[in-house]
Formats: sequence, structure tokens, C-alpha cells
Amino acid sequence: MGDSGLIQGRYRLHEVIGRGGMGEVWRATDEALGRGVAVKCLKPLGPQHDPHFLSVVRERFRREARVAAALQHRGITVVHDFGEYDGVLFLVMELLEGRNLSQLLAANAQHPLPVQDLVEIADQVADALAYTHRQGIVHRDLKPANIMRLADGTVKICDFGIARLGTDMGFTSKLTGTGIAMGTPHYMSPEQIGGGEVDHRSDLYSLGCVLYELATGAPPFDLGDSWAILIGHRDTVPRPPRSHRAELPPYFDRIVVDLLAKVPEERPSDAGDLRRRIVSGRFAPVSVPGTGVGTGTELAATAPYPVPGVPVPGTGAPAPAPAWAREMRGGHRPAGAPAGTATAPRPVAHDPAAAVLTTEWTTATRASDASSLSDETAAPAPGPTAELLAVLAGRYRAGIGLGRLDRWDEAESVHRSVAEHRARVLGDDHPDTLTSRYEVGFALARLNRPADALDVFDRVAEGRARVLGEDHPDTLAARQERAYALGRLGRHTEAYELYVAVLAARERTVGSDHPDTLRCRHNLAFTLGRLGRLEESYRAANEVVEARARLLGEDHPDTLVTRHEVAYTLGRLGRGQEALAQYRAVADARAAALGDEHPDTLTARYETGVCLGRIGQAADALDVCRDVVAARTRVQGSDGPETLRARHALAVNLGRLGRWAEALDESESVRSARERVLGPDHHDTLLSHRETAVALGRLGRWEEALTAHRAIVAIRTRVLGPDHPDTLAGREDEAHCLARLGRPTEAAGLRRGASGPPAPDAP
Repeated sequence: MGDSGLIQGRYRLHEVIGRGGMGEVWRATDEALGRGVAVKCLKPLGPQHDPHFLSVVRERFRREARVAAALQHRGITVVHDFGEYDGVLFLVMELLEGRNLSQLLAANAQHPLPVQDLVEIADQVADALAYTHRQGIVHRDLKPANIMRLADGTVKICDFGIARLGTDMGFTSKLTGTGIAMGTPHYMSPEQIGGGEVDHRSDLYSLGCVLYELATGAPPFDLGDSWAILIGHRDTVPRPPRSHRAELPPYFDRIVVDLLAKVPEERPSDAGDLRRRIVSGRFAPVSVPGTGVGTGTELAATAPYPVPGVPVPGTGAPAPAPAWAREMRGGHRPAGAPAGTATAPRPVAHDPAAAVLTTEWTTATRASDASSLSDETAAPAPGPTAELLAVLAGRYRAGIGLGRLDRWDEAESVHRSVAEHRARVLGDDHPDTLTSRYEVGFALARLNRPADALDVFDRVAEGRARVLGEDHPDTLAARQERAYALGRLGRHTEAYELYVAVLAARERTVGSDHPDTLRCRHNLAFTLGRLGRLEESYRAANEVVEARARLLGEDHPDTLVTRHEVAYTLGRLGRGQEALAQYRAVADARAAALGDEHPDTLTARYETGVCLGRIGQAADALDVCRDVVAARTRVQGSDGPETLRARHALAVNLGRLGRWAEALDESESVRSARERVLGPDHHDTLLSHRETAVALGRLGRWEEALTAHRAIVAIRTRVLGPDHPDTLAGREDEAHCLARLGRPTEAAGLRRGASGPPAPDAP
């Protein structure tokens, strides 16, 4: 293709930026959207090749497109498009700014990378692998050349050309039986070499080889002959990385050794388990010399190296700069685009710490409140030295790791501290400062503090609009999180208006089928439902389902999330049988992909039980609810909020079957547990309190029922206000009890002031 070749009248090719055995990658422009992209083209194969070989190569290329397009994760390269033009197969991907790990090692003269970099790369790759493995996909060719580190520190896995889909074993066997080497000798697992069964643990072995090379400068079996390398993988136990490099943390050394176990069963069970070990190691208490006590979580995670000019604990002497930092250039990171945006690749600095020193600038959707940032450093910082920025970047990534483990209290505290430090040395409107504040907001939202999160997102969105522009992806991400917080606060009209504006900007800048656009469309459909515009909500959600199914597949988690919303809306439209069919389909698909007791599977099964009860099949609903209660108890414990939600549904369906004594016992038990776990004023506690009152009335115990309803009304009046629909519905319940007790005058007086709809008595 010529330097100015145009593919399908849309993709303008500019220059080759990478070559491989069977293809080349071009820097290009998507002229329809005005953004930079990378276009991977399969090299034309001449007639000298066997026709079967040609067919297999082309199918493998198509397979890469299908596999990669189904993956939506910040640690995996985004695929935008795929097709064939003038007999050439092509794949359109996001254009990444950075270098692969092989290039980083070469730029560093094959010297090992800093420990901070090693741990961060391991953490991010493990996170991405955990996601791909949950989708049933095994990469099978993980190596430094297939892992990119962007200039902002984000790590992405690339090239799924020989990946295996767990549901497509037969086709994979055909692809791998052609005599084309599958995998790269330095990084192949023993089971790959021996032709044995290959599963997700093979990727873990390959990752162990990659980490070994990054940590020591050479792969575990660095031999001149390919066969000798393969035999080494199969038969020889490699020396531990610390035997080459004593400064490596013991926990990291242990992880790499375990990843390189010859038998898959002796490796970490999965990439999620690997991530937990990495994060736990980063946060293990570190002993301070001369004190005999640990320094706590933050030091272990954020200061693996001494900071120049800062006294070493217990000695008072300033620490020397680590070797990798002695010739480092300081200063701000050059202006550039955030991770995931379409910009041309730019060489990474030769100094091996360059990626650490570029502070994080991400578009991930997280958040938290920055209103009262930590004041742990009262004196002004001496300036944004390279080492200080590196430490702040490490602490930022530690906060991200805490969030991934659902330790949101700790994550919020770490991000708050980093935001304050970044504001002091970089300024309030620096993109890195705004990113840290964004993470604070995300954490606050996950801590069920939407009002605080909203305040943070207001300021982050305003700052990003000033610095980056109204339509920048990061600005839109903050505005979308702001809309989400508005919805959590019940301000659905405002949330709707903001979602509409963000959606228009996303469609204008990245197109209608971009994952971020579809996420916004999903949220808009959800909000329409909360506004009572059910038909519009149903149509909007259906459109998102169709788009996600087309782009990602019928059983992709994102597709199933929106199908779940379609089912919910169908139920509210009174189309119970259709809703039931959707819930069952979602539950079955999630069980197949995630397992019977995965939280998402159990959520769909719970909704199936709720739907059965609402359409009059209470006996079937009871069976489903009992199964969900048992599973939730095993997974989350007897007092887990979702366990209690399932038990509440159990009590409701016992009542529907007329088994009121059992319903009373169950609802009272759930109310007591929710009061203990959530508090007496929580919405869920009040629902169980009301279910208890209903059961008392059904058993003829009207005085006790009246007392319960009055207590509920008092709380709702105090928390929600006297005119809130739930408060008015509670007064109607109270009036009903009075009427049943033969006190019609009092009942009539209450009803004159209680004109709202009945309270929701059941899930």
C-alpha cells in the first residue's frame, strides 16, 4: 500500500510503525471521526504457499479480530473495526503512545527494570488476564513484545492472534495443527511444549517468564538453541530471580517462582489470585530499622526506594539516589494525550524509570471527594522533583490497587493524600491532580456517599473542561460520573439532562458504537426508567443490547448487564412473562461464563425469583429464593446485604403463599439483621420493618401492626420529610390498621393527609 493509501474510503495510511512475521502495523487516520488509529494489515501471501496454509492464516487473523473486539478492559488494546480491502485483511485498533516491554528492555541495554515498575506491570497484566480468562480466553503467546507500556504508565496486552476461546476448542485445534509455531520458545509453558491441555494457567507461566526477564534482564532459560530452551522449560527448575538480583522483594521472588512451576496445579489458581498476592505483598508492613515495628500499609506500597534528601529511618542520614535514578531528568511530563486516546507513538526516554516518572493520567471510571484533603505535609514541597513524582505515581497506583480489591475506605484515603500533594507541586488544574481527585470521587461513590462524590465530580469536570476541553474523554468521564451521582441522589431529571449532553458529545467524538458511548446510552436508558418513561427506557435499552451483542457478543458481560435492565423494564411495563424469559437467559449465560455462585449470576437468579413471585408463581419463586439465600450465605455470609435482600424476598413469597407465621419470623429476623448491619433508618431496614407489620396484620395482630407502621412513618418523616411518597404511603398503612381496629374517624383523618401511592412492600 502507498504512503497515502485509503482503506474503504475511511482509513488513511501514513507510515509503518511495526512489522511482524505475517503483518505490518500502520499509523493511520480515521477520516470519518478525525482520530488517529493503528491499522494492522495481513501481508499478502503469494501462490507459493499451500492453499490450506493460506486459509488457516486468514482465519487466524479473523479470529484475532473477533477475540480482541470482544474484550473491553483498560489493560487490553481496543479494536475499533475489521474488514478486507483489495484482498488485504485489516484490523483497526487504538493508537498507543509508548513501547512494548521488549523495546523498553532494549532501550535500557537489557538491564532489569526498577522494582516499582516490575510490581506495577505485574499488577496491571494480572488484572487484564483475570478479565480475559473470565471471558474464557487464553492468550497463549504472552511475551514482552505483546505487552505495551504507555507513556503514562498504563499497561496493555496486545496481539490475540493465537488466543483460544474456551468454547471453540475444535476450531482452535485446526488452527494449531498447521506446522506454524504456536507461542514463542522463551515464554512457552511446559504443557504447550509437550502438547498437553492448555488453559489459563499457561498464560500465568508465560507471565512468570516475562517478569523474570524484566527483573533480571534475561528470560529464565536464555540459551542459544530453541530446542535447549524448550527442554529447559520442560525439565529444569530456574534459579530464583533474587539469586540474580538481591534487591527484589521476597514476596515478588516467591510469586515468580510459583508462576514458573512445571505443573499447572502448583501455580496460582488464577490471575485474580495472582493479583491479590501482588497487592498484598505491596501492602505488607515493612519493618523500620531501629524500631522493631512495621511502618504500615502506605510505606510498603508507596516508598519501595529511599527518597534522596530524606533521612533514612533510624539513621538520620540522607538516602542516596537509587542507581536507576542518578542520571534522571526531572520536570513535568510533556503535554500529551491520556491513555487510550488516538495519538502517534512517541519514543520512551532511555532512562528506565521514565514510565514511573510520568504521573498517571487515565480515563478509567473511578471517583471520590476532595473537599477536605489530607494536610499531612504542612510545609510547601520543594518542587516537582523526578523522585517525588515517582513516589506520588506509585502511591496513586497503590490506591487503584486498593480499589480493585474493594478496599474503598483505604483507596479514598490514599487518593485524597496524593491529590493534595499533586495540587501543591503541580497545581490544582494539572491533569494528574484532577485524575487523583476523580479517583477520590469514584471511591466515595463506591462508599455510598453520592453527595460527596457529586461535589468532587463537579469540580473535576469544571477543571478538565478548562484544561482539556469540553469534549475531551476525561472531561466526559467526569461529567458522566456526575450524572451517575445525581441519579443515586434521586435527582433523575438532572441526571437525564446531563446524560443526554454527554451522549451527544460521545457520539460526535468517538461514534455511536464506542464502548464509552454505549455505556452512556445504557445509563440513559436506566434513567428514563427511573423517570417513569418506561417505553422509551425499554426501546433505548433494547438498542444498546443489539449494539453490544453485535460488537461484543450475546453473552458478553456488558451485553448481559443491559439485558438485565431490559428485563427490569419489561417487569415494570407489566410484561412479566417476557421479563422472566430475559432474567432466565441472563442467569444461564452468566452461570456458563462466570459460575453458578458468581455474584452477577446470583443477582440474575434473585431477579428471576422476584419476577416469578410478581406473576403469581410464588411456589416457584420460593424455591429460587431459597437456593439464592443458600448460595449468598456461602459466598457473602449470613449478614451480607445481598443475602438479606434474598431473605426479604423469601419472606414476601411466604406471605404470598399465605404462610404468614413463617413470613413473620423471616421478615423480623431480616429486619433485625438489617438494623444491625445497615442501621434502623436505612431504606432496606424499613422495607423489612413494613413486611413485618404486614405479616402481623395478616395474623390479626393489628395493635402490634399499628405500632410498627407508626414507627416506620416517624422515621420516614424525619429522614424523607412529611410529604415524601413513602411517608404518605406509610400513613395509609397506619390508617388501614386503625380501620381494622374499629377506629374509622382516626383512619379518615390520616387518609386526608395521605394521598400518595402505596409503599413498595415487596421486591
